Amino acid sequence: MSDSTYNDIFNDGGKPVDYKALIFEYLLHWPIILACLILALGGAYVYLRYQPPVYSISSTILIKQGDKTKSSAIGQLAAMQDLGTVSMANNFDNEVEILQSYSLIRKVVDRLGLYVEYAAERKGGYDISLYKNVPVHVWMSADDADRLPSALQVQINGTAGASHEAVVNYQLDGDKHTLSKTFKQLPAVFITPVGTLSLTADSAAVAGSSYSLRATVTAPSVVAAQYKSRLSATPTSEFTSIVRLTVNDTNIPRGEDFLNTLVTIYNDEANDDKNQVAMHTAQFIDERIAVINDELGVTETELADYKQRAGITDLSTDAQQALQGSSEYEQKRADNTNQLRLVGDLRRYLEDPANRDEVIPANVGLTDDGLSNIVNQYNEMMIERKRLLRTSKPTSPAVISLDEAIAATRTTVLTTVANVERTLQITRNNLDLEAGKYRTRISNAPRQEQELRNISRQQEIKADLYLMLLQKREENAITLAAKANNGRTVETPRVSGLVAPNGRNLYMIAFVLGLGIPVGGIWLSRQLRFRIEGRTDVERITDVTVVGDIPQVKEADKKGPIVISENRNEIMEEVFRSLRTNLQYMLQEGQKVILFTSTSSGEGKSFTATNLAASFAFMDKKTVIVGLDIRKPTLGHIFSIDKHLPGITQYLAAPSEYDLLSLCRPSNVSPNLYVLPSGALPPNPTELVARPSLETAIGILRQHFDYVILDTAPIGMVTDTQLVARIADLCVYVCRADHTRKSEFALINDIRHDKNISNLCILINGINMDKRKNGYYYGYGKYGKYGKYGYGRKYKYGYGK
Repeated sequence: MSDSTYNDIFNDGGKPVDYKALIFEYLLHWPIILACLILALGGAYVYLRYQPPVYSISSTILIKQGDKTKSSAIGQLAAMQDLGTVSMANNFDNEVEILQSYSLIRKVVDRLGLYVEYAAERKGGYDISLYKNVPVHVWMSADDADRLPSALQVQINGTAGASHEAVVNYQLDGDKHTLSKTFKQLPAVFITPVGTLSLTADSAAVAGSSYSLRATVTAPSVVAAQYKSRLSATPTSEFTSIVRLTVNDTNIPRGEDFLNTLVTIYNDEANDDKNQVAMHTAQFIDERIAVINDELGVTETELADYKQRAGITDLSTDAQQALQGSSEYEQKRADNTNQLRLVGDLRRYLEDPANRDEVIPANVGLTDDGLSNIVNQYNEMMIERKRLLRTSKPTSPAVISLDEAIAATRTTVLTTVANVERTLQITRNNLDLEAGKYRTRISNAPRQEQELRNISRQQEIKADLYLMLLQKREENAITLAAKANNGRTVETPRVSGLVAPNGRNLYMIAFVLGLGIPVGGIWLSRQLRFRIEGRTDVERITDVTVVGDIPQVKEADKKGPIVISENRNEIMEEVFRSLRTNLQYMLQEGQKVILFTSTSSGEGKSFTATNLAASFAFMDKKTVIVGLDIRKPTLGHIFSIDKHLPGITQYLAAPSEYDLLSLCRPSNVSPNLYVLPSGALPPNPTELVARPSLETAIGILRQHFDYVILDTAPIGMVTDTQLVARIADLCVYVCRADHTRKSEFALINDIRHDKNISNLCILINGINMDKRKNGYYYGYGKYGKYGKYGYGRKYKYGYGK
């Protein structure tokens, strides 16, 4: 099919759409549209009736971004990030992800017992969700609930203070089971194959009141995943660290408790993270205090034993002066020794593989600021790594990058410890040289006095170190006691609106669907109509003039193929009179040959040709109908003529042997109507109608008849008709409603374009007047009351038999 033909069929040939007729056609189906609207709106009402409302509960919290003690570590990480060595996510974004993490939500579900949901049945509507105010509480351990193959249903009926009946529906090995048990009093234990249930009566329940309750136990992992999908955490603006937490729930108090507990657990875990350094420091200090305490006790015992054994009570003045100068350096040596021991302990702690992934004890008395700062930086990065591991895997890019930074910082710490230890050793050597000068001055002092000083000096060193560690332990205890929540609640949880179901939107959608589905179905049915239904379809396909419309008649089977009679004014007589008049207007003076053809067989061309010929005969016009459908002749059957009698084919084959007028036989319809049958079936029909004898035959008929009607073969099937059309004055192209395909009928456009047939017009046959659109559209008016007649079945005309 050509593009132009396709456009003519499916795009109305570029003609403007008749919106009035289109709307009228849709309105003819108003009962279907109204029924669909009622069904859609009724379905929306039922859905709203049985759908519980879902509310949006929201709150806002302030995420603290850290304090000044962390600025150096964060600054160093930021600098390393600028160099491309570390990819560290924004701290605020990390906290937001932690708030939405599955592990945190799972802890909330376990703490509040949200994996057990209660509901009270309501007739003619949705079940009412209950939370805390329930007559009987059902409990199952989270571990047992996690092993449930599917949700466990518990139906509890009874009277407070009397008997209670519990019915459990569960699934085991793919099969559904029911287990019931009656309890005279609560609390009680209900043992099932899938877990143990604990039933506890609520003390607030009124004695003697009956109740009906349904509890659903679901795996906590499933409930946590559901809450995670319903929870959202979004910043309130681009320039603040305030997060809006929103959760959707059918029970408002339950949603509020969920948000409050979520923030509480989040703050508790954040405080535990912050106290990790202080706890490790306290452990380190306690270990050192125990060691120093033992060493101090030993030194004091040695001093007492030496004094008692040597009988020393006072020191000489010269030795006192010499020792005074030496004691200053000895004090420095003592301080140096303390620092060396602290640094050595710290180095051994770092070298211990067991402490590889732990924070480094800080604030233990080291006087080197550089070492203290790098230790603090390392601790901050270790804390950050542990927090990232809660929401990320160890193989994630952020954790790997942070591990590289931690490894680099640990190397720096070890290097710094080694440098500080070497520096202290050098200082100790210098102090030893200076102390040696004073020892030379007091070399003559009594040996007992020198030993006494040595013992006293060791005692002082141990005592100073012991007091310092006690002080640090108290400072660390204060740090542990001080807690500052990481998130501060700005707005407490409250209902922010109804999320679902939205009645207005649902009714709007139902209205649109109720209207759109039938209209779309009607439109689709119109698009799927591949056969011509009436004049509108014909006018969409072609611009060829339509000369008439032939309705169906119910009395044709009784009358025969000739459905019109003389001196009668029924519907068919009027229809063919109208057709006859239209054709007379199209014929010019001297033109009298009318050709009838169609696209394919069964469209009623022989029926319309014979009845039109009879109509001409009834107006006293001498008319002859010629059977030029020589492949499948039908005129002999219509007029009861013996098929063995000679006809037009014999004349065309041997015009000199036959008298054409003698072959024209009068009909029993009217004395003015003659029939020239087809005759014997020729072996070469196409070559036969192409002979000049056809022009000779039509010329003879023109001289002796007022009108010559040619019944030809379907033009869409054979080429005979195009050859016959050369001697015709007017061509009537017949199509039949509900039979002729639109794609096949588009052949008429090619015929008109190629100018194979001149003076072309269209006749629509077999219009079903029972269809309201045809009864109103085609304008038969008073004829519409005759309804459907159904002609031609018996004689096989117009029905494709």
